[in-house]
Amino acid sequence: MTRLSTSTESATRPLLASLDAPGDGKVSVNSFEKKEYNDTEGERRRLLSRTDSDRLDDVGTQSHHQTFETFGGVSHYQPVDQYEGRHRYDPEFEWKPKEEKKLVRKLDMRICSWVCLMFFALQLDRSNIYQALSDNMLDDLGMNTNDYNTGQAIFYIFFLSAELPSQLISKKLGPERWVPIQMVSWSVVASCQAFLGGRSSFFACRALLGMLEGGFIPDNILYLSYFYTGSELPIRLGFFWVSSQATNIISAFWAFGLLRLRGYCGLAGWRWLFGLEGLITGSIGAVSFLYLPPSPTQTKSWFRGKDGWFNEREELIMVNRIIRDDPSKGDMHNRQALSLRSLWLSLTDYDMWPIYLLGLSWQIPALPMTQYLTLQLRSLGFSTFETSLLTIPAYVLFIAQVLWWTWVSEKTNQRLLVGMVSQFWALPILVVLETISGSTVPWIKWGLSTLMVGYPYVHAIIVALTSRNAGSVRTRTVASALYNMSVQASSVIGSNIYRDDDKPLYRTGNKLLITICCYNICLFIGAKIYYVHQNSSRQQIWDSMSTREKQTYLQNTKDQGNK
Repeated sequence: MTRLSTSTESATRPLLASLDAPGDGKVSVNSFEKKEYNDTEGERRRLLSRTDSDRLDDVGTQSHHQTFETFGGVSHYQPVDQYEGRHRYDPEFEWKPKEEKKLVRKLDMRICSWVCLMFFALQLDRSNIYQALSDNMLDDLGMNTNDYNTGQAIFYIFFLSAELPSQLISKKLGPERWVPIQMVSWSVVASCQAFLGGRSSFFACRALLGMLEGGFIPDNILYLSYFYTGSELPIRLGFFWVSSQATNIISAFWAFGLLRLRGYCGLAGWRWLFGLEGLITGSIGAVSFLYLPPSPTQTKSWFRGKDGWFNEREELIMVNRIIRDDPSKGDMHNRQALSLRSLWLSLTDYDMWPIYLLGLSWQIPALPMTQYLTLQLRSLGFSTFETSLLTIPAYVLFIAQVLWWTWVSEKTNQRLLVGMVSQFWALPILVVLETISGSTVPWIKWGLSTLMVGYPYVHAIIVALTSRNAGSVRTRTVASALYNMSVQASSVIGSNIYRDDDKPLYRTGNKLLITICCYNICLFIGAKIYYVHQNSSRQQIWDSMSTREKQTYLQNTKDQGNK
């Protein structure tokens, strides 16, 4: 039984500490501390799990003593023999903080930047349809708004259906192998959209794209967790989603040029857009086969260099800082598949369910406007090329909001409460959209649309919370996929709220969005209360145990994951 996280990065001792894997005889301390529950523990939260700057001994080196300060001793935290970094594990190893900071910057350049580039490629093929809409794609294919809604729903249904299978495949093959396969595969389908002939081919391509792209995001989150600590992951995930909006900005400029090719070789501009941008994604995926290393200690190759990216000391720092931050990461090899029992235990981990429930609805209030931004701007009288450029301010605002609120969540150690900001931002805008006159000048409507699309996107915060609350590698693998599945399910719902018979003001749709927004506020508060209560209950159990009982528990418990 572990501490679940709602607002704190660190916590106190494990309340009823959990095994990280069945029968391995060890307990993960930090998996409890990373759980977000208790807001009132103050300094007690810092006894065991500390940030990198806190874990310093008197001579300014990184020490193991505080990390493994527990009743059971460091033997409980030793990685399994199959763990890919086992040969670099050393509980006595120490390093200087400036070495770690330099190494993290190196990881950012080598790993995080490339993962962001791959996400750029995903978003390029996933969102260029919004630019294609501004070039009369629906009219060219003899389709209407409802057909487009159906196509998007098909995409998201296949996308979410592929999430968990893709994650399980990734855990078996390794993300560094599986992700490039996904990218090259979907790039072929994306390019083939240049040859769409009507509604049937549009639906077929959306289904194939959803199936091939599904799982890409949790696969990369799992991959990043191999290199970064729990406190470092949120801001990297923030940049991960920033890259998606940077894609929208860049693609808007590209669309400004590519859509002007309409008529060249007898093809519409949107056909050139699909074809050429699909080739870009395929090229990035092909290079990723050679570029991505399996783990921090496996970077040597002919492409990455015979000596690899890191020397022995750097590998020692990487492995030991990861294990000391979250010992559960040493429970499995990075290419070790999950058993059916492990899958079932992860699926039935009810302490993760409030997060899945949040994923099902928190972003719905902004989804319809995001998906219809280009169509809305065209309906206001802006030209195709003006529309492409007028979308950019919304994406710039979105990027600023992602980085700011992700930073705030880490600075304040509040995640669910910070996440609720997204709903308080959207609610007044929706009220204005519901009451605004149809004769309002286009620039005011553009401003409202920009504010709605650029809302506080707290996805990175909740994803990091999911990873922290997992408590084990197997739960982290499954939970990342299940949360993303719930998010994609919300996209299916959101893509069908603005209907063709409700335009141009979408009064009915906006009323529904206001209701959902109010529901989300209650949901965030409810999840917060649940986790605080769980932590308080577990703290009482732990505090009631004697020192001998705690030691016996840690040595003999059969609890697993969060239980």
